[in-house]
Amino acid sequence: LKVTDQDPNNTSNVLLLYSGVSRSKSLNGGDVGDWNREHTWAKSHGDFGEVTGPGTDLHHLRPADVQVNSTRGNLDFDNGGSAVTNGGGSTVDSDSFAPRAADRGDVARMILYMAVRYDGGDGFADLEPNDKVGNGSNPYMGKLSVLKAWNEQDPPSAFEEKRNQAIYDTYQHNRNPFIDHPEWVEAIW
Repeated sequence: LKVTDQDPNNTSNVLLLYSGVSRSKSLNGGDVGDWNREHTWAKSHGDFGEVTGPGTDLHHLRPADVQVNSTRGNLDFDNGGSAVTNGGGSTVDSDSFAPRAADRGDVARMILYMAVRYDGGDGFADLEPNDKVGNGSNPYMGKLSVLKAWNEQDPPSAFEEKRNQAIYDTYQHNRNPFIDHPEWVEAIW
């Protein structure tokens, strides 16, 4: 994440998902003011933990502020809620989380990538988007109608495209096809 999410304006920092804050790469940890690894597809939604496969797939792992990440927890994604402290415009309610507007398309494309990449045929859970929130430990993530709208409203940015290329070139040697072709979201769902 120190490479894939490096701040292009300050190479000593990473850009944090949800808040948009640029924070020192060295502040990776668990304390207030630190950043840690966010599993955009919550680990508990399919019980995959942090092992090889979905638990370590860079296409959905992003640095996030420790407190904002904790607030998101394992909530599904949907519109609405109250402002998240230091969340850069992200909102939360009792059963869902909405990233700030600049990250909504990114989150949608990460979630939908996970659904096509992990289809149950490789020993991992069959991850699927659905149109509900409150999915618990089931391998589902919602809310699909909202994710589709976010994909339309927030097209891939240069940062997202560069990140996708770095993951392909240096690490996993695969791509998130929805960054290259956001129109495929509507074609599939």
